[in-house]
Amino acid sequence: MFLVREVSFPQVGFMVNGLMWSVTTLLVAMWRMQARGVTWSDLGLRKPDHVGRMVLTSVLILAGAITSIILFELVKEQLPTALPPDTSSDNATSKFGEMQGNWGHLLLILPLIWLESMLEELLDRGFLMNWIEKLFSFTSASTVIAVVTQAALFGFRHSNDLSERSITVGLIGLVMGIAYVKCGRNLWPLIIAHCILNSISMIERVLS
Repeated sequence: MFLVREVSFPQVGFMVNGLMWSVTTLLVAMWRMQARGVTWSDLGLRKPDHVGRMVLTSVLILAGAITSIILFELVKEQLPTALPPDTSSDNATSKFGEMQGNWGHLLLILPLIWLESMLEELLDRGFLMNWIEKLFSFTSASTVIAVVTQAALFGFRHSNDLSERSITVGLIGLVMGIAYVKCGRNLWPLIIAHCILNSISMIERVLS
């Protein structure tokens, strides 16, 4: 997952590279799943028992993710060491193109944002969490280790450093990981919440 992100093609842009990274990792995950006789349904990509409950769960996950961001914003000034600032807004134009006031461009890239959000849930919560949990199955705290580790990797993978952005994204990953375990390991509520969260982030860029 880390090595494939070192391969980048500047001429095709950030979105295409992001999908290339995720699809390549997806293929590797599917290869390992086939070797173990595991399906995506086993990992949580299955029909929810109740649509209304799924929607409510998605809303609660979204609220939890937003709350974690707000709480971090409140306490980050109290940290003993200053963290590098979140520069994601500064380089958003280089990644997604000019977004300010450009609703047409948003509608064009939004399906790609949703696809990337879904792939991240499949890989980070569905595949990676279960793989880490199996790796530490000899311990009584394997699930806790899996939740925390995938959150740390999720945060680091979005900025490749220890910064406000990596911690913020890591906290979102932590909320998603806890929700995955507590909500019967069904990926659909997480996918919906992740898509909405990223959509809100992109809309904020259009309105900024």
